[in-house]
Amino acid sequence: MRILRQWLPGLLVVLMAASAMAAKRPNILVAISDDQSFPHASAYGYQAISTPAFDRVAKMGVLFNNAFTPAPGCSPMRAAFLTGRNIWQIEHAGTHASSFPKKYEVYQDRLEAAGYFIGCTGKAWGPGNWQVDGWAHNPAGPSWGNRKLKSPAGISSTDYAGNFADFLQDRPKDQPFSFWYGATEPHRSFGKGIGIENGLDPSKVVVPKFLPDTPEIRSDILDYCFEIQWFDQHLGQMLDQLEAAGELENTLVVVTSDNGMAFPRAKANCYEYGIHMPLAVSWPAGANGNRVVDDPVNLIDVTATIYDVTGTEPPTAHPIAGRSIRHILESAEQGIVDKSRDAVFCGRERHSSSRFNSLGYPQRCVRTRDYLYIHNFRSDRWPAGTPQAFAKAKYGSNGNIVSSTLGPMHGGYHDIDACPSLTFLVENRDDPKIGPFFHLA
Repeated sequence: MRILRQWLPGLLVVLMAASAMAAKRPNILVAISDDQSFPHASAYGYQAISTPAFDRVAKMGVLFNNAFTPAPGCSPMRAAFLTGRNIWQIEHAGTHASSFPKKYEVYQDRLEAAGYFIGCTGKAWGPGNWQVDGWAHNPAGPSWGNRKLKSPAGISSTDYAGNFADFLQDRPKDQPFSFWYGATEPHRSFGKGIGIENGLDPSKVVVPKFLPDTPEIRSDILDYCFEIQWFDQHLGQMLDQLEAAGELENTLVVVTSDNGMAFPRAKANCYEYGIHMPLAVSWPAGANGNRVVDDPVNLIDVTATIYDVTGTEPPTAHPIAGRSIRHILESAEQGIVDKSRDAVFCGRERHSSSRFNSLGYPQRCVRTRDYLYIHNFRSDRWPAGTPQAFAKAKYGSNGNIVSSTLGPMHGGYHDIDACPSLTFLVENRDDPKIGPFFHLA
């Protein structure tokens, strides 16, 4: 009894603290890189890169092997993520560089109405025109962007971590928050050769099978890896800030990307390297950590999870399409946790204005654990942009060319970001060893 009396007060304190933590609504930190494919993080075993902050989130929480974007382009993905709906359910917001109808509510506004302090830094929803639809601020939240720093070639001068520190400083005491960290890295352009200059090793690069294994391609991939590491460094500072403030334990941290790497046959395509995303999610106060999960997950499922863990009612006029993964986070299992998750869906309409009259190249795809099926609705159009200069052309009512006098081949593949890898493929397309890769793209 004497021992029990000695231990009881301490035990009650622990239990009361645990109860208070459980009752306290979690903070939300969403960190989205710009154009990063799975498996380009060191937690996935990719040896050419070092991402200690991503790895830390994976260790604290769950590392997902099969996470997929709702769209392989930045603004449609971000609109889908913010609304929790598929791109074919959000009209103009489901395509690239368009507008965002305000009737489609976003989780940031719903959380703010429920008492959360919201904000963002870096790349929010975009490119596109949110003002035309009457938004008071970007759909991702009010911007914290005053802090700048000197950055390497090709990298934004935005001090993401510094702006997050300002956001935390401005937050009213004890108010839960939801913050959107959107880096512009590793979006092109890159500082050419910056990866090798900073000690990244070309021999550790795993070149995707749809690209030729050449020194030029390896160097371009390392430049991309360097920019991912820049994104990761700011994430690491944010995690340290949360830990110092005593908030890391009760913050749902989501780290992912919007779409695949800006290389031919990746970004803007429904192929694997366009839709397969890195994803790590931690919430020490409410989820079991240090686990690897293989369930197929769509990033709009993360949106549903944000509503779930914060106890916030999702929209009713235009309901979300994602399914919460909270039960997966709370599980102690690894591998396949929820066997009902057997497929994910994504799609695209238009990535750039690379065709006559800004026509798109609409696609839908389904990805199961073993297969990827892509349906191209307008396969009569060039999938990567119009590759030829037309001296004279006659167009049909659908915008397709009926007859033409062709000029010389030129770099008209504007659905693929301009880059050394694309230039290499175009310039060496007649080389019998490189030509097949050019045609794959």
